[in-house]
Amino acid sequence: MSQPSTLPSATPTQTDLTVARSSDRPLIIAGQTFHSRLMTGTGKYDNFEVMQQSVAASGCEIVTVAVRRVQTKAPGHEGLAEALDWSRIWMLPNTAGCQTAEEAIRVARLGREMAKLLGQEDNNFVKLEVIPDTQYLLPDPIGTLEAAETLVKEGFAVLPYINADPLLAKRLEDVGCATVMPLGSPIGSGQGIRNTANIQIIIENAKVPVVVDAGIGTPSEAAQAMEMGADALLINTAIAKAHNPVAMAQAMGMATVAGRLAYLAGRIPVQGNASASSPLTGRIGKA
Repeated sequence: MSQPSTLPSATPTQTDLTVARSSDRPLIIAGQTFHSRLMTGTGKYDNFEVMQQSVAASGCEIVTVAVRRVQTKAPGHEGLAEALDWSRIWMLPNTAGCQTAEEAIRVARLGREMAKLLGQEDNNFVKLEVIPDTQYLLPDPIGTLEAAETLVKEGFAVLPYINADPLLAKRLEDVGCATVMPLGSPIGSGQGIRNTANIQIIIENAKVPVVVDAGIGTPSEAAQAMEMGADALLINTAIAKAHNPVAMAQAMGMATVAGRLAYLAGRIPVQGNASASSPLTGRIGKA
């Protein structure tokens, strides 16, 4: 499964998104090719049907799954592994709920086996989360780096979730991580991009894809992250807890494409003075 196919949709809007994506180079992570730059999650939805419809409406090709919650059959996660067509969607197992590097390494191994059992034999991806902080859910930089070093040596494609720390991002890239995933603001907070300056530094210096993860609450914030030059986004709560998750999923997919196209197009310079859209030269004079 080297190139997941884009989820089909009969809506003209999704057709337009596919055309827009085709004009851009694909997103490549650890040798895998993806055309959608939006990743979504599976948690916090009211039911599986809404989750399935939202994933389809978003047009995403990567969906992250909390390994521990699936393994323990936590409420809302029973049967989750069977709820999506993994022949068409790339699974991104995550280590959510792990508070130490040791826990995260163990859960990452379980996630790889889960992906293989579901038919993705060549899937070595893991979204690495080491979060001992129960109030703000901020990732542990030291534990994340320790776990990443071990997992990379074991052949994992590690996508580490981190604070927007440019030095840590560089260290993780240097040890062989497939991406870096700086948070925009705390998980599920909907505060938007609160770390713009640091994320910009990470984007400018990274040689691996930069995925902005956590805190995005609206399509305008998704577009903002992509306009900054982020390679992709991971959005869960803003979709799952919207009044209409399916509509929000589609809006986030559209915003991701719009932000990417705007970044590629290049915005005009900010100027202190006005500049007339219609120049005065060559105009028709008074009679």
